Amino acid sequence: MRDQTSLVADPWMLTLARDSRGWTQSELADEMTRLDGSRITQGYVSRAEAGRIPVRDGRVQLFADALRYTADTLCRGSDTAGTGVGLVHHRKRASLGAPALRRIHATLALTRLQVDSLARAADLHRNDRFRRVEVNDFDTPADAAETMREEWSVPAGPIEDMVALLEEAGALVVVRDLCTTALDAVSQWPPGGYPLILLNSRAPGDRSRFSLAHELGHLVMHAEPGEARVQEDQANRFAAEFLMPHDAVLPELKPGIDVSRLLDLKARWGVSMASLIRRAMDLGVISEWHHRTLIVELSALGYRTNEPITIRRETPRHLAQAVTRLEQLHLSPTETAHLAGLGREEFHEIYVCPSSPSGHKDVPDSSAR
Repeated sequence: MRDQTSLVADPWMLTLARDSRGWTQSELADEMTRLDGSRITQGYVSRAEAGRIPVRDGRVQLFADALRYTADTLCRGSDTAGTGVGLVHHRKRASLGAPALRRIHATLALTRLQVDSLARAADLHRNDRFRRVEVNDFDTPADAAETMREEWSVPAGPIEDMVALLEEAGALVVVRDLCTTALDAVSQWPPGGYPLILLNSRAPGDRSRFSLAHELGHLVMHAEPGEARVQEDQANRFAAEFLMPHDAVLPELKPGIDVSRLLDLKARWGVSMASLIRRAMDLGVISEWHHRTLIVELSALGYRTNEPITIRRETPRHLAQAVTRLEQLHLSPTETAHLAGLGREEFHEIYVCPSSPSGHKDVPDSSAR
């Protein structure tokens, strides 16, 4: 820990921390006022984030208490900590607004800082089996998916555990409540770094698996920004082939598909009924008209919003192993949480026992110090 007399907040980290909580400057000022008792204005927060006034010592701690990060987190230099968002991929719906996306990007940046600290302290070993795969007029996203399955020695047929597969290849996967249902996953692979995927705990298991495959497609195919719709379509096609390789799934689709058959296939392949219908159309098993008919039938049954058959949620293990290793080094739960810059309760929820969303509203909590 730093000497408390030497605390100086980094303005960018102040902004990043606030964005990650989804707060406006006024909301942060109100929470600081509540904690401190003296009047903190939006203007003060604005000047602090712009770097026009230094934030030192006790004021750093006040920001930290309000934002529920450690003071050390707010004092990290953004230039050396690697907190720039950079190229970020996400599987999202059009309804996701700019403030929510800004919050998620900030959460991704801070999560990278957290897992860096944990992995370094625990000396966590990771494989390095990710590589870029070029996609062009001749080499398709399906070809890229087939290449990755072959290189990673994925057995023919359904993938048993997508999270385990990605972790084994060298990615770090973190399940978090992203406070929206309009985005299922977000990922980033910076130069010289490792792939990091945030998976929304609000997404059901079948959608999570497809989102992981979708993000994998982005990570290996898209090293540079491109036309969003084109890259999204490529990532979807990659994911479909990666999860449902044509040689294996085609014989199971060819006998014909109806709702009853789709239920059986969903249980076997771990993907949604809607994904199976789309896969059948793309492989030429059913016509576009038949595809629309089946989608209408799913809607009439209420399956478009809540499909039957629950696919098991897959749980990351590598970071939990890092936490266990730190415990073996005799770090207390609070000390381990502070390594990641978090309070004990939030740290436990994210890194020790990731699960379905807690359902609590993201409200100020002054207990995380």
